[in-house]
Amino acid sequence: MAFTGNFTCNTFKTGLMNGTFNFTSGSFYLALYTNSATLNEDTTAYTATGEASGGNYVAGGNLLTIAQVPTVGNGDTAFISFNNTSWTGAITARGALIYLSGGGNPAVCVLDFGADKTSTATFTVQFPAVTNTSAIIRIS
Repeated sequence: MAFTGNFTCNTFKTGLMNGTFNFTSGSFYLALYTNSATLNEDTTAYTATGEASGGNYVAGGNLLTIAQVPTVGNGDTAFISFNNTSWTGAITARGALIYLSGGGNPAVCVLDFGADKTSTATFTVQFPAVTNTSAIIRIS
C-alpha cells in the first residue's frame, strides 16, 4: 500500500525556517493521487507520478483559496486553512498533496483519504473546521 498516513513534509518544516513558504502571497495547490503514488514525509515536491485523472481533473490539481489567514488561537497555536475544492466527473483518488506552486513546487503535506474515494459527479476535498484545534495546518 502506497499511502500510509497523513504527513507534514520535511520540506515544509525546513521551508518554514528558511522562508520558502509564505501563506499571504504564495499560490498553494492540491493534487490528487491514486494508491500507486508513494507520498510520505520525505516527499519533497509535487510529482505527476501516480496522479489521479478523469473528469475535469487537470494534472497539478486545483489552486487552493485560503479560508483563514495565518492566525494564532488560544495564545499558542498558529493555524491556516483552505476552502473546500472540487472537480466534476468520474475521479478516483486515494490521497492528495498540498504544495506551493513555483520554486520547484515544494511539498507542504500529504493527505491520506484512508481508502480509495470515487466520484461519478463531483469529487470534493472538504477541509476540517478552521480552528486552532482542527485546521489543516497547525503549528504549536
